[in-house]
Amino acid sequence: MTVIPGWGRLVTAAGGKQQLKLIALLGAALALAAGDQTIVGAVAPELKIALGISNTQVGLLITAASLLGGLSTLPFGMLADRIRRVRLLALCVFSWTISIGIAGAAQSYLMLLFAQLALGAGIGAATPIVASLTGDLFPAASRGRVFGLILSGEFLGASAVLLLAGEMAAWWSWRGSFWVACLPGAVLAIVLVRHLPEPARGAMDLTSHGVSPAGLGDASSTSPEHERATVTLHHLVVDAGVEPHPGRVLTEDPTTKSLSWAVRYVLSIPSNVWLVIASSLAYYYVAGLQAFIVVFLRGRFDFGQGTATVLLVMVGVATVIGILITGPLSDRLIARGYIASRPLVAGVSLLFAVAFALPGMLIPMFAVAWPILLIGAAGIGGANPAMDAARLDVMHSRLWGRAESVRTLVQTVFKSSAPLVFGYLSVILNPAGAADQVQGGGAVGLTRTLTVMLAALLIAGLFLVIGARRNYARDVATAMASERATATS
Repeated sequence: MTVIPGWGRLVTAAGGKQQLKLIALLGAALALAAGDQTIVGAVAPELKIALGISNTQVGLLITAASLLGGLSTLPFGMLADRIRRVRLLALCVFSWTISIGIAGAAQSYLMLLFAQLALGAGIGAATPIVASLTGDLFPAASRGRVFGLILSGEFLGASAVLLLAGEMAAWWSWRGSFWVACLPGAVLAIVLVRHLPEPARGAMDLTSHGVSPAGLGDASSTSPEHERATVTLHHLVVDAGVEPHPGRVLTEDPTTKSLSWAVRYVLSIPSNVWLVIASSLAYYYVAGLQAFIVVFLRGRFDFGQGTATVLLVMVGVATVIGILITGPLSDRLIARGYIASRPLVAGVSLLFAVAFALPGMLIPMFAVAWPILLIGAAGIGGANPAMDAARLDVMHSRLWGRAESVRTLVQTVFKSSAPLVFGYLSVILNPAGAADQVQGGGAVGLTRTLTVMLAALLIAGLFLVIGARRNYARDVATAMASERATATS
């Protein structure tokens, strides 16, 4: 029997084969959500020629989908806290798959814009639902590692769709890039309904606090090693004598609370606010980079479409390496007694990314610049699993859906403008008379834009290292007290 290299290590990291299956399904949902949003960026050069549009109009296509996705995430977050999440996620996957098919048939820029809006509306459900399911399927102490594996699927999916879309655009047409992306979505919607179980709400965190909830079935089972590790973070908080904030401890089940109440509450938690702002700034930069990375590579280094899209695979691999390093690292640091390791690891990762991406952008020689840029990409990816796990740590489990929807909305307000702003800046920062290897590309302007906007990552890293780390322990203690107080409500 042939064994896939590293399979045993992957199963161990996930906590068992059953857990690996759950991680794969959740990762696949995020992968499609992220990947399908990148198709426009992957085929941007062909779109610009076929429809006669500029970088600014390409940016508007991506911005429109992202903005509507952020707006739709609020009602989806509320639904995620109240109804069966798996069926809701499958329905949304199927709906945005249809919109991709419509985009491939678009006969005008306006029709393509409407299809992108429909895409964004469906994708808005993915983040809050996946976050809520993750919290109920996996124990707190292993969530850094679990989110690392799930986010690896997201980034690999985005890279795979970029590669597939780019190659299809070069081999067939930009329309084929959209149509080919429809098949995985239709398949995933069916697989989610059949193979992803609906877990009991709050079961994992109740177990962590010493409460034995009813309804904790096979869907939430973990390996013995993971069960022993579950209480690590909470024991650290108790042993350190960290007191909860009395004004924020919930004494009533927040499930039926209004959306406006939930928004006010999740934004009253200091470390959550720091995490949301930092995440939004990081995704702002990533959104701008994703929109124009193909144009940047083709323009700055004079590559063809096929070469540029192959290089994106390397970016995806580097990003995943960063994710796989920092996710388990934050868990191990907690196990060694460092309570605030998650916001600290995330912040240092972003600062690390800036330290490498800045010289990589400025060095003109590809052979020298590219390895440095890949290290920077690893740093950007490495911030995400620790931030995602930390946001669940400081929030009541029956608010996870709405808390993530608030985070997604704020994040969208930031990142939805990024493609438009990056595209506009690339035009005004492109010097008069500069060579333009790709129609409307503005390679010099794009390089300057991507360099200047690294300030967003720098600020995000400082917010995490200084702000979130300072408030994290007390906010974890508050979430623990809230879970205990509402365990029987």
